Amino acid sequence: MPPPDNRDRDRREFQTRVNEHIRISPVRLIGPNGEQVGVIPTSQAMEMAREAALDLVEVAPLEKPPVCKIMDYGKFKFQQKQKQKDKTKAHQQKLKEIRLRPKTDVHDVETKIQQAKKFLEHHDKVLVYVMFRGCETQHTEEGKRILHLMREKLLEICKIEKEPSLEGKRMSMMLAPK
Repeated sequence: MPPPDNRDRDRREFQTRVNEHIRISPVRLIGPNGEQVGVIPTSQAMEMAREAALDLVEVAPLEKPPVCKIMDYGKFKFQQKQKQKDKTKAHQQKLKEIRLRPKTDVHDVETKIQQAKKFLEHHDKVLVYVMFRGCETQHTEEGKRILHLMREKLLEICKIEKEPSLEGKRMSMMLAPK
């Protein structure tokens, strides 16, 4: 006969015991509405679960005495699976761009600020840049003014990842959520 496999033993130890699989007596019982019933024999706890048309589930097997709860086991397993699924879902951070021009009106800049707020609240990075055309490149202070206005309005919900800088005909700034 081969030696017992430790992985099987570990798997059995952490498996939730339900109804007749609970062999330890007495148990600390929690009622179907979450109320403390107390420490009672397992047979009595099983009888109470049957009367309520629910299952007796061991929720804390390592406690002395083990803690059992009267609940719908199928619903419990479904909720555990949903929690596990929610943990595996992670938000993929995206880079969103907001384009402006040096002659962009104040109201339009306010609209772009609201748009950037939405992106940052959704945990996305935002690249804000001001495009210059032709002789507009001589008035880079207008672009700086717009970027500083955006920075002031968004400072409480974001951090500046890249300060405003001029690269060719484009002045850009990178914002990241806090």
